[in-house]
Amino acid sequence: MLVVAAGAVSLGAGWVSGPAAIGVLSLMLVAVLGIVWTAFVGGLETRRALAPYGLLKPGILWLCLFFLAPLWSMLEMSLSAKKSRFDFSPSFSWHWGNYATALTDFGPQFGRSFFYAAAATVLTLLIGYPLAYVIAFRGGKFKSVLLGLVAVPFFTSYLIRTLAWQNLLADEGPIVGLINKLGVEQVFEWLHIMDNGRLMNTPAAVIGGLTYNFLPFMILPIFVSLEKIDARLVDAAMDLYSTATGAFRKVVLPMSLPGVFAGSLLVFIPAAGDFVNAQFLGSPQTTMIGNSIQDQFLRQLNYPVATAMSFVLMSVITVSVLVYAKFMGTEELM
Repeated sequence: MLVVAAGAVSLGAGWVSGPAAIGVLSLMLVAVLGIVWTAFVGGLETRRALAPYGLLKPGILWLCLFFLAPLWSMLEMSLSAKKSRFDFSPSFSWHWGNYATALTDFGPQFGRSFFYAAAATVLTLLIGYPLAYVIAFRGGKFKSVLLGLVAVPFFTSYLIRTLAWQNLLADEGPIVGLINKLGVEQVFEWLHIMDNGRLMNTPAAVIGGLTYNFLPFMILPIFVSLEKIDARLVDAAMDLYSTATGAFRKVVLPMSLPGVFAGSLLVFIPAAGDFVNAQFLGSPQTTMIGNSIQDQFLRQLNYPVATAMSFVLMSVITVSVLVYAKFMGTEELM
């Protein structure tokens, strides 16, 4: 299996070509046939021992070919150098300066991305947990309907949902009109939600768009965790003279942490790399790292720096997830 996986990565990453590629394919075919022959002649015990690996093989090959191989290609590109701006075929030269450029030139974009993603994660948790709790414990016969309403936004394109917020947050839109009618615009200015009477092109608009678009990803995992909790445990806590708040804090909340953990990852990771909300709801002062990566890839054609920025983003997210898992005490979920 390792031979087949290594062969898939070498072919996908372009390490070998021509006759060498044919040789690698032949070696992979021989390895697969060898495993099949061993299972055929080895008897029942051998087949039982090989069965788990056989079931895992399609997934492993898929990950090797469509994840590890592209990842290796990106790593190679991130360490390549361009001779000039118009060099469309950078050469691999262990050029670590691309990572220095990514960190020094795009530090503010990285900072904004993680701040916006963290703020959106907190907001989705504050909004989504009570909603998931009500659906799980108070939904009754309407539980399926309420879950369907949570999933309704997925019936519309992500881009269209974001563009719709342009109309809602526009200077003459309903939200700004309501704020002005209530006379609380100064409060929103003090909270830095509005800027000179505007909601559009502000950090608050970008965070609001992220919160809205990723809210279902927080609600659904929390709902699954809450639904698995036996309501009799809460009743038992109440019978032992616990208050409703105490029962929630000592029974419901700890047992729902896996859902909170999963929902936080599902929101934070894509939100940190998002570029749609910053492009359509923000301004040049609110660009995120996803916008800069897109610009370097598609407009500047600076592939080495763009891939270095992508690797920095993936590395920071990975470290953050590991630290968060340790803090939450959910390492077994990783």
